[in-house]
Amino acid sequence: MRSSERATRDGRATRRLARRAALGAVLFALSLSALPLSGQSRPSAGGIYIIPIRGEINDITRDSVQRRVSEAREAGARALVFEMDTPGGLVTSARDICALIKNLPAEIHTVAWVNHDAISAGAMISVACREIVVAPVSTIGDCAPIMIGMEQIGEVEREKVESVIRSEFTGSAQQNGHDPELLLAMVTRGREVWWIERTDGGARRFVGPAEKRQLIDDVVLDQRQWRLVERYSDPVDGRPVNVAQPVCGEKELLTLTGRQAVGYGLATAIVGDDAQLASQLGVAGTPHRLEVSGWEAFAQWLNNPLIRGVLFLIFVVGATLEFKYPGTLIPAGVALVALLIFLAAPYAAGLADIWTLALLVIGLILLGIELFVLPGFGVVGLLGALLILVALVGTFVPREPSAPPFSLPTLPATWAGLKTGVITMSLSLLAAVTGLVFLTRYLPDSWLGRRLLLANPAAGPALAAPDPREQVQVGEIGEVLTPLRPGGRARFGDLILDVQSETAYVEVGERVKVVRHEGMMLFVRPLA
Repeated sequence: MRSSERATRDGRATRRLARRAALGAVLFALSLSALPLSGQSRPSAGGIYIIPIRGEINDITRDSVQRRVSEAREAGARALVFEMDTPGGLVTSARDICALIKNLPAEIHTVAWVNHDAISAGAMISVACREIVVAPVSTIGDCAPIMIGMEQIGEVEREKVESVIRSEFTGSAQQNGHDPELLLAMVTRGREVWWIERTDGGARRFVGPAEKRQLIDDVVLDQRQWRLVERYSDPVDGRPVNVAQPVCGEKELLTLTGRQAVGYGLATAIVGDDAQLASQLGVAGTPHRLEVSGWEAFAQWLNNPLIRGVLFLIFVVGATLEFKYPGTLIPAGVALVALLIFLAAPYAAGLADIWTLALLVIGLILLGIELFVLPGFGVVGLLGALLILVALVGTFVPREPSAPPFSLPTLPATWAGLKTGVITMSLSLLAAVTGLVFLTRYLPDSWLGRRLLLANPAAGPALAAPDPREQVQVGEIGEVLTPLRPGGRARFGDLILDVQSETAYVEVGERVKVVRHEGMMLFVRPLA
């Protein structure tokens, strides 16, 4: 067991190092272009640090939180406040943040400030803290693994994912004194929860239906020691609020407003700003804020689907222009930089995995074999192109905990990532085709094209014609000047024209025959 645990830790460390290296590759490419405190004890004066966690949670978020926690500890922090405003994200990244929070020394008081939403993985991080406070308008909860369309996944698949999340919530409840029934109702759909109190007006707690029957339903009225809670005091204006029992029905997933979280005892107070937070923690002065760094925000920005779509568009256009006009190198360099950023950014964020890069490499090898070894464009080339497309879409799909590679998605975030990837890639391909048509038509005659592309060697009557291609007839013989892959350039007498080979690849110096005109393109075939 110890060796397997050590191997698991080593594997995680390796993946983290690789992702940090991937984040470094992004920057390089751009340069080229713990137990609960008894009685919820408060920190002494000074040393409160607020660490905002905003947006979707991924490995960049995790590394950023780790960095800021280390800075706060080095500065002598007595309390760490994690300001939550997130719809969730990667479960694996959230679990790493939870482990970081729970393993902090007991003298550092941890607080989750839900301002404004802590949903899914955000709720998981919040309950890992020893204390929870909420903003006046806020929401916490909903951490169940359910399929897109709000339909439940299969029992086996759901249990695989849910058991990981459930164990995290259970551990947080035990360590930080949160009610376990209330927390687990955020994870498991259909977990009915009732709120009961002692008949003498004493302790209150949450129970499931079986315990509720045992303590209330199956006990004679005058012998009952427990009863259902009928109302609680609103934490803002103190008015009585009626309680709808059960507080979570068998077909519901628990999500609480900020007022409910305080009323139910999950949160301790409503906090609207930094000053109120300091007052709540019993500290004079303004808390210190540790925001994300510029590089961390930039890395998150690179993972925006719109930005990634533009990067893919640049890659496709640059690679196509390099094949069509070999030797210019600038389109190839731009395409390479765009591809590096396109791949490194999601890998640093924990979206892409090793299998994604493996598929991409295999696809590129197959496509290279088709272009440079095998004639025509057949099964090998189509398979390579398909693997490349699957790999690039896969960089949008987050990895699920305990899920093997190539498994079907089960979590909503996984389905959402797959949908985003398909839409982004489709729109980018459409934009790339449109852009290539425009560039093919106007680039050769533009100021930039005349300086980058190979020009005709002499000026004469043929060059002055409106379209030199019209002077070349079907059956005319020419010489290849640049490799045809399948596009390139060939000489016909005094003219140097763009041509397209009907076979996949033609070497420089080979003789070719014009077989047809099609729009603005000459199609040629090498002589036997």
